[in-house]
Amino acid sequence: MSDDKKAGSSQNLPWGAAGVADSAPLRIIIAGGGTGGHIFPAIAIANAIKKLMPEAEILFVGAKGKMEMEKVPLAGYKIKGLSIAGFNRSSLIKNIGLPYKLVKSLLQVQQIFRLFKPTAVVGVGGYSSYPVLRFAQARGIKTFIHEANSFAGKSNMLLGKKATQIFVATDGMEKFFPPNKIMVTGNPIRESIAGSTVSREDAVRFFDLDPYKKTIVSIGGSLGAKSINEALAAHLDEFENNNLQLIWQTGKPFLPKAKEAATGKANVWVNDFVMQMEYAYAAADAVISRSGAMSVSELCVAKKAVLFVPYPFAAEDHQTVNAKNLVNKNAGMMIKDSEALNELVPAIIALVKDEAKLETFKRNISKLAITNADEVVAKNIIQSIG
Repeated sequence: MSDDKKAGSSQNLPWGAAGVADSAPLRIIIAGGGTGGHIFPAIAIANAIKKLMPEAEILFVGAKGKMEMEKVPLAGYKIKGLSIAGFNRSSLIKNIGLPYKLVKSLLQVQQIFRLFKPTAVVGVGGYSSYPVLRFAQARGIKTFIHEANSFAGKSNMLLGKKATQIFVATDGMEKFFPPNKIMVTGNPIRESIAGSTVSREDAVRFFDLDPYKKTIVSIGGSLGAKSINEALAAHLDEFENNNLQLIWQTGKPFLPKAKEAATGKANVWVNDFVMQMEYAYAAADAVISRSGAMSVSELCVAKKAVLFVPYPFAAEDHQTVNAKNLVNKNAGMMIKDSEALNELVPAIIALVKDEAKLETFKRNISKLAITNADEVVAKNIIQSIG
């Protein structure tokens, strides 16, 4: 076994010599999405199920207009979209159509189940998971939940009472879910990241940058991070002035401003989304990141020195809790979102120039890595169904 942690326990499971359950082909729906923190664990789970049981049929269900409708097909899976939306807290008038959308989505779910006939349903969070799992539970179909965060989402909490099993990233989740249904597995990480063999030189050239310059990667979440983007845009010249280069994932809303700011700067690669994150991590000497559960899990596996800028409006401020947990282990550093505009760029430049601190952060964050959560989740789903 490597130094990386192994999640959960896969002992005493009914696997043959190849580690595959002896049961009939499965038909599994995986529901949820909205952000990369929901979508990429879902894809990792699907890949692990297919690896263990290649004949299994998997169908994703998400929300029309959300990023899962683009990212899931790119991963090679079919997806059906529901006409559903979440509750808008900032504009109550926009919630007038919610009852209609909920009824319509339930009819769509009914049609999906009638045609696909699922053996089981897996929910990964996001409001599109709720009608799918609720429909399955009402019909006695086994349901499984993966909760990536240390503070459970509302959909998952409501669905947890009738779920067959609940996979969580951390302990202490009994306050959200029935204790007898919980299994601590960690977060499933994309195989492209967990098993990456991309060299730093190849990765830097992939972004058309200079392999002889230190590289900073900014990944403010799959939908972007306003404070991080504004700080980078305001101080973009500082990277060139310090002989550094930047791989900048902006999210779609900020992309036009970022491209304008980066015009003529050969040391800056900018796009709304980095699909090949294994290349970004391999290229990085240091990373700027939000501290959502999935980002933290990936960075632990990638063994990267990180400057966290927690999103301050996450439920129970759990991103700050996530970041402080690593800071307390000397496995990263953190600045507040409100201080990012003036402090972010000087802080990341200072970090990337401090070789001793870079190595300390890399060494300590790597100790927190869990590399096989996808396999453990997949095996337990197959076992429970069989």
